[in-house]
Amino acid sequence: MTTADFEKTYTNGQNQLYRWLTADKTRAKLAPNVFHNAKIDLSAFDGKVPAQEVIADFYEGKLNMVSISFYNRGDNGAISPEVFKQRFMTIGKSMGDSLNVRPRQRRANSTQGLLTEGYSWRTKQGATALLEHNEGATTEDGEREFLRLRMARARAEGMLAKSLTHERGGAAVRLSDLARHVEQADNGDVYVKGLPMVDQGAKGYCVAASVQRLFEYYGIGADMHQIAEIAGSDPQRGTSTLEMAKELDKIDYRFKTRLDILGMGMPMTEVEKKKGEYYVGDPYEERNFIKDVGRYVDDGLPLLWSLQLGMFPEKPNLNPQTAGGHMRTIIGYNEKTNELLFSDSWGAGHELKRMKMEHAYKATHGLFVLKPTVH
Repeated sequence: MTTADFEKTYTNGQNQLYRWLTADKTRAKLAPNVFHNAKIDLSAFDGKVPAQEVIADFYEGKLNMVSISFYNRGDNGAISPEVFKQRFMTIGKSMGDSLNVRPRQRRANSTQGLLTEGYSWRTKQGATALLEHNEGATTEDGEREFLRLRMARARAEGMLAKSLTHERGGAAVRLSDLARHVEQADNGDVYVKGLPMVDQGAKGYCVAASVQRLFEYYGIGADMHQIAEIAGSDPQRGTSTLEMAKELDKIDYRFKTRLDILGMGMPMTEVEKKKGEYYVGDPYEERNFIKDVGRYVDDGLPLLWSLQLGMFPEKPNLNPQTAGGHMRTIIGYNEKTNELLFSDSWGAGHELKRMKMEHAYKATHGLFVLKPTVH
């Protein structure tokens, strides 16, 4: 399926049933509420199983991967063990019939960073599929958090596709390989390319959405709903920088990643953590901020950036959230123009934006690095 095939298939008359998440048409989203003024009946396997969200990824104009969220507690509320298990079994049987290959059971192992369980398939041609849910979801007394299916064509590109066949937990890429994703443009921009886009929607999931983008870039197959559940994110409230730091603390070790807090607070200071408490250290000055941005971007590592919105101008000015605390991702810098390059988890148009470096520092509440531990 090409991008043109996709647009034709999922257009009903004059109505698009999808929304592109990237301006270059590399990622699209289908969901029942993808538009605020319409409700779309979304299902899979001839209407047997309702779907909550579908993400279609394209590479060089052709379909590369599909990720389907069939259930997540944040959006769907509670679900009975009987209904959950029926959906899980229906999806599994349908995939087996479609692919004509025996599934392989995947078991959770938290010590290895494997936080989901379910079944995987691999065809003789090399196409792969992974049906997964949180540990214990199919048991009577277990918690049911999410149910999702990811599929990739044979010879699929990208680290997220690679994660489908990744046998151990954590990243499917080595830390030392990330520098090859750094691009240097003629205008002086130095930035990390290939950071996947997600749309957090109206929920207060800026931390979970930003982390999902980093995880997909590292080849860790966890969506914002799973991350939000682990981090304890509340979709209805804004998130303070201290709460953001605490959420990140809950995430990193589970996925075999490491969190470094470079600076936090206003004015910014270095932070020392002891027994779950945060202690103020030396001042984290603007020169430290600029130096760390350059150092980590040059290594191919985007940074998680919490700040106060609305304090300073940015280009282009597309923010759906005009004020308040927010987390976004720093992806680059430009020494010629003294600008910070960043990205927001709000879909197409938010892939690369700019702010003067001095303004960025003054608006900052926290700067974090979440990186894979595999060297």
